[in-house]
Amino acid sequence: MATPRKRLTREESQAQTRQRIVDAARAVVARSGFAGASVRDIAEEAGYTQGALYSNFAGKEPIMLELLRQHMREEADQLRAIVEGSDAGASLARLGAWAATLNADVDWSMLALELQLLAHRSATFAAEYDAVHEAHAEELGRIVAAFYRSQGREPQLDPRELAAGYMALAHGLALQRRKDSEAPAGKLIMTFVEALLAGAKPSAG
Repeated sequence: MATPRKRLTREESQAQTRQRIVDAARAVVARSGFAGASVRDIAEEAGYTQGALYSNFAGKEPIMLELLRQHMREEADQLRAIVEGSDAGASLARLGAWAATLNADVDWSMLALELQLLAHRSATFAAEYDAVHEAHAEELGRIVAAFYRSQGREPQLDPRELAAGYMALAHGLALQRRKDSEAPAGKLIMTFVEALLAGAKPSAG
């Protein structure tokens, strides 16, 4: 006898609906760009009416902010797991394996650029975008500092500045790479990481 399905609570059902809308927005914006993606398109992609979308989000911009939060949280979790609980050689190898996955994430790099441009055009969106970005930059800075400690090195710059540089490099390289003959973004990023690491002073004590 089949086990009866567990009935979702109201909160669980709403969370599921919101997640479907966020996932749909990512697909639509990656395909059509932010300006070309309408609320109707996102709702249809998610399988809901526009009314259902508006009952969960005030519009397109709040959906994008939630998508940004989720992506940044996942990215930080992945990098933290690489750095924590690994010896120097293992964390460097795992970081290289993670960087290699950036080569296939061109859609996200394009979306990140779209959101950055929107923040330049809309003061309302910029206020919330900057708050999300600031929190992520702080977290990545802590992870970079932990990575250098795992390597027994002192970073040459503020860890947050290094983190911002690495992420800008990742998005830029992913967008620029048009041919398979060009060096993968992950490989280039690791070249910079290893070069900076080699030039860093050993940690005191």
